[in-house]
Amino acid sequence: MTTIEHWIGGSLTGGAATRRAPVYNPATGRQQHEVVLAEDADVDAAVAAARTAFASWSQASLSARTKIMFNFRELVNANVPALAELVSDEHGKVLSDAAGEVQRGLEVIEFACGIPQLLKGEYSDQASTGVDVFSFREPLGVCAGITPFNFPVMVPMWMYPVAIACGNTFVLKPSERDPSASNFVADLWRQAGLPDGVFNVVHGDKVAVDALLRHPDVAAVSFVGSTPIARYIHQQASATGKRVQALGGAKNHAIILPDADLEYAANHLTAAAFGSAGERCMAISAAVAVGGAGDPLSDILTRKAHEVVVGAGRDPRSEMGPVVTAAARDRIEGLIGTGERQGAQLLVDGRGLKVPGYEDGFFVGPTVIDQVRTGMDVYTEEIFGPVLSVVRADTVDAAIDIINANPYGNGTAIFTGSGEAARRFQRGVRVGMIGINVPIPVPMAYYSFGGWKDSLFGDKHIHGPEGVSFYTRGKVVTSRWPHVEAAHGASMHFPTAS
Repeated sequence: MTTIEHWIGGSLTGGAATRRAPVYNPATGRQQHEVVLAEDADVDAAVAAARTAFASWSQASLSARTKIMFNFRELVNANVPALAELVSDEHGKVLSDAAGEVQRGLEVIEFACGIPQLLKGEYSDQASTGVDVFSFREPLGVCAGITPFNFPVMVPMWMYPVAIACGNTFVLKPSERDPSASNFVADLWRQAGLPDGVFNVVHGDKVAVDALLRHPDVAAVSFVGSTPIARYIHQQASATGKRVQALGGAKNHAIILPDADLEYAANHLTAAAFGSAGERCMAISAAVAVGGAGDPLSDILTRKAHEVVVGAGRDPRSEMGPVVTAAARDRIEGLIGTGERQGAQLLVDGRGLKVPGYEDGFFVGPTVIDQVRTGMDVYTEEIFGPVLSVVRADTVDAAIDIINANPYGNGTAIFTGSGEAARRFQRGVRVGMIGINVPIPVPMAYYSFGGWKDSLFGDKHIHGPEGVSFYTRGKVVTSRWPHVEAAHGASMHFPTAS
């Protein structure tokens, strides 16, 4: 059985290796690897390697950094199939979805390749007589990324390409459930020419997380995960003076108006709810049917849910794979049962699904629950599984009120043929990312990703322009070069322009 080790200072290491955890194949339900779980000493070693590398990497020219970023981009692009297979084997998502994840991460690498343009400062000539003022941005130091299981390639790539391109060094703590892709990427960085210690990987659990949060040499922490942990990360890291961006959970709604093309809307809702087995922070988990759209929409969603092909991620016929663990499967099935007991109408029941040849896999079938009310557990909980709740509303304004009353504010969508309704929706919802006839509005890499309310702790969204801002800090220089013969005594009053 393969042991997955840390990557510190440019090579693999078992570190203290006192604790290990199993890594399963969710399709078969069997353990395939074990991963070393970091102790404090392992985190100290990774941070020390990153701190040492920062001294030279932060002074590397923009040309040198950019050359490595372009090399890395080409290596990732050449290894999309290999990365997709690693993701599929440890997370469970189908190969096409896994390859799409890598592609979206690749877009952030491409954005970071333009770092010379992104780091250009400002200059004011002759701001005062003989005085020029200019600004530039510098890297922070050692940055840490703590990332979730559901996107083991894409979410880390929302962080470290921008951080490294800006001149920082990086310690990644990926999910211990699907750790292999992070080590694969570390070796791609090595092949690209990145100096040892600039990118490090420590595998682990809460022990590793807490060690990073309290480490005095970690300058910034980026996190994506559940809201309770995001809140904890933000509080703990902020208390030690670190810069923090902590992206939390979601309960993403889509409003469907009667004037929408319901077949079109249902197609996209099906993909958005059941793709990646619903294990996406941008998955649509609540469809708010307005007025007369309710019954016909539920009928179409029922038909389409039955048509989804569920199977192993490596099977090219599969459209949806298993969930990540047996515990996740059991929790999702428990919430489905709770919804039924609380009075919702179970249209499609995905519990107890067995895939031929993979009877021990962690499968939950597509599930559609109608007549869901906002007080039910199936609505209030972030299910993180292939469950779509249909909520009814009389008007678009009532639907907007439902969204705004929810504590999460990650992503939302509207399906309509009315420009007026769409504009009212986009201006009225208190949500960070909005789709109009687009169910999963994940911005391109040259915009920034992030929600509102309990979906974000900290003031900066991730990647894009706000990512550059997060991983750097500004300096402003006021400069004067007087003639020696013109020098005279300093004025005692507050300096003003003249």
